[in-house]
Amino acid sequence: MTEIFELWEKGTTMTHFKPENKTSRGAVVIFPGGGYWGRAEHEGKSYALFLNAHGITAFVVDYRVHPNRFPLPLLDARRAVRYVRFYADKFGIDKDRIAVMGSSAGGHLVSMLCTYREEIDGEGVDRIDNESFRPDKQILCYPVINLYDEKITHIGSGDALVGDSLVEGGNVMQRMRLSANLTADENTPEAFMWHTFSDELVDVQNTLQYAAKLRQVGVCAEVHIYPYGRHGLGLANEEGRLEPHVAAWGDALIKWIQLLEW
Repeated sequence: MTEIFELWEKGTTMTHFKPENKTSRGAVVIFPGGGYWGRAEHEGKSYALFLNAHGITAFVVDYRVHPNRFPLPLLDARRAVRYVRFYADKFGIDKDRIAVMGSSAGGHLVSMLCTYREEIDGEGVDRIDNESFRPDKQILCYPVINLYDEKITHIGSGDALVGDSLVEGGNVMQRMRLSANLTADENTPEAFMWHTFSDELVDVQNTLQYAAKLRQVGVCAEVHIYPYGRHGLGLANEEGRLEPHVAAWGDALIKWIQLLEW
């Protein structure tokens, strides 16, 4: 069962995926990948249906992408968490058990949502914005994290988000402010992360650097690095993206959620 909500009047939408047999008071707000140019359905709807099958409420956010720049995607992400938290009773969930989930550039958006805390123009428009935008947990699938290092970042994602070219001397200081491997602190939510060692588009160092930073600041994380598999596999169990060994990450995620007693 699905229902679409407008996060802003005549603006960004979010789809609520309600499980038939709800077994968890938690919820997961999903931000699909797409390089900040689009939003991949197999990293949005497919994840939501997978979570529903395990009794977990899910939401997929159609956050703004190119030609929109920072901070608009982050503004939408904050609004989505606040919206779910504000209407938690309506959705039948615990407002203090809201996880966020993102793949690739959507993973960058999730990490930024969890670590970037400066105020943004456009916030504070109504009672919904009085809620905290800080998620309780984060789930990252082959995420872009580091925006400033040409050797390991996904250049297209960073360029689309900030609006200049890294290889032509873009604003490195701004990119560093938006890179969670530098900005995470002890208040960053616990994480579940996975990546493939052979990812050819988003270097596995993105996940490893973020995990190392979380370890440094004392935040727990579960990290799975699979040896083989291309970028953008999603659940890794669909035609054209079938990698049975990598697909084990889905079961690991459910076990992690159960470990948290959600």
